[in-house]
Amino acid sequence: MDVIAASDLSAGYRGIPLWRGANFEILKGEFVAILGPNGAGKTTLFRLLLGLAAPIAGTVTLFGAAPHRGNPRIGYVPQRHFVDREIAVEALELVRLGIGGDRWGLGAGRGKAERTEARRILAAVGAQELAHRALGTLSGGELQRIFLAEALAGKPELLLLDEPLANLDVRREGELVRLVRDVAKREQVTVLLIAHNINSLMPVLDRVLYVANGRIAAGKPGEVLTSAALTELYGAPIEVLRDSKGRVAVLGVEEWHHAHD
Repeated sequence: MDVIAASDLSAGYRGIPLWRGANFEILKGEFVAILGPNGAGKTTLFRLLLGLAAPIAGTVTLFGAAPHRGNPRIGYVPQRHFVDREIAVEALELVRLGIGGDRWGLGAGRGKAERTEARRILAAVGAQELAHRALGTLSGGELQRIFLAEALAGKPELLLLDEPLANLDVRREGELVRLVRDVAKREQVTVLLIAHNINSLMPVLDRVLYVANGRIAAGKPGEVLTSAALTELYGAPIEVLRDSKGRVAVLGVEEWHHAHD
């Protein structure tokens, strides 16, 4: 079943396209990486799916209908969260609010049930020991887990993660990717994840959307992450190398940027 379907889709701002003519489908349960240089329009795709922007041309459907704001079937973790270091809200309470909306002062029975579920979700993302820590005391990696738990609290069918691997070292990148994969499989969630470093994602990917040069190349990793496919996308020589461990290096992108500055 298609979770997302795009047909001749163009998107941008004030009528000026960032990319045009995109055609792709995302199926239920797939783990999809959205790749490409800064400013290419990766987050713009998320804005379309969240109903925060409209296409310039073409169509995109989400669960068979047009995207709209506040869709409860979507869990979203933005690239940046501002957390006041003085904030005293505990991680458990933040996740509980994701379950119960903005209901404060609940009756004991419902509140207890929601806290039990919040603890289950925190355990699912490996953050049960952070339940009673104030958000303002958590590290960046710890906050990533808490915000992931918050997004999962509403039982979404689609999870949008905007650069969750930023500022993590290689080991923690791998840990978070495996965590997202395991939770997504267990909860039957489709995942779209914006990233710059592809290598930590390679073992889990079903599909890639590569955004560059005003276009989107879509397909399986072995179809998109090739010298021929990226050379055609960029309109300039790009070389994709793979080492014995399957790690990928994309060469020529920096030169392309310099030529278009």
